[in-house]
Amino acid sequence: MDGDEILAVFDRAATGVAEAVARIDGWKMTGDREGQYSFDVAADEAARKVLAEAGFAVFSEESGSHDTERDMLVVLDPVDGSSNAARGLPWYSTSMCAVDSEGLLAALVQNLVNGKAYRAIRGRGATVDGRPLAPASEGYRRRRSGPTSQQSLGAATVGLTYLPPRHLGWAQYRVLGSIALDLCAVAEGVLDAYIDCTPEGHATWDYLGGALVCAEAGVAMGEAWGRTLLPGDLSETRSPVVAATPPLLAEVLAQRSTFGTPDPEGIGTGGSPSPV
Repeated sequence: MDGDEILAVFDRAATGVAEAVARIDGWKMTGDREGQYSFDVAADEAARKVLAEAGFAVFSEESGSHDTERDMLVVLDPVDGSSNAARGLPWYSTSMCAVDSEGLLAALVQNLVNGKAYRAIRGRGATVDGRPLAPASEGYRRRRSGPTSQQSLGAATVGLTYLPPRHLGWAQYRVLGSIALDLCAVAEGVLDAYIDCTPEGHATWDYLGGALVCAEAGVAMGEAWGRTLLPGDLSETRSPVVAATPPLLAEVLAQRSTFGTPDPEGIGTGGSPSPV
């Protein structure tokens, strides 16, 4: 199955998720897992049905691993930003990323409020609603069509998850609640950078889809402690840091490395960019 065929399956799965989320019942929790809403489970079932019929293995936030004997794995977050969805805050998404033996292959991150869709295929670039995402040519800036040319943290607008213990030197910040969309916002040029400031980091289902969109859009990428963003064990967490340009990434990573520590299995001392 090639990248285009994978994305066609993802589009069908996202349609099922959107239909499930349209029936949101507010604050109803499942009681099976902390923070899990009933619409999370419904969205998971809708997506997995399509993915399973297409022959994928699935690793999902809501239900774990399925059909692990299959060659192609999809890392799935049915609803990234569930608390936003439950409260009616319009910033939540579904994220799917296909992983093969070479790494991240294809991804879809779809805003479940307005349907805006970010897609990426390894080596073939990234798009938003079919429009290519790429850095602007020198001296030319298309509005929200790719990463900005921002070089300095002091002039940057950054997205955050969790608040750091002090101001890191940004011009402005936003804490929005869906890391998948936050990463894609950097790829689109809406934000200049994103910093994961959580103590524990994020799960792979939260960020892998957005990470491939960023990588294919030409965003500079790293991890707070210098680890690869695609761990050998997908259950491990990571702390993604991305920025529009390499100079901005270096400055952001330097600031991020001044607080917190990596998890007990962490590798590296922080401060260096890491590949997807």
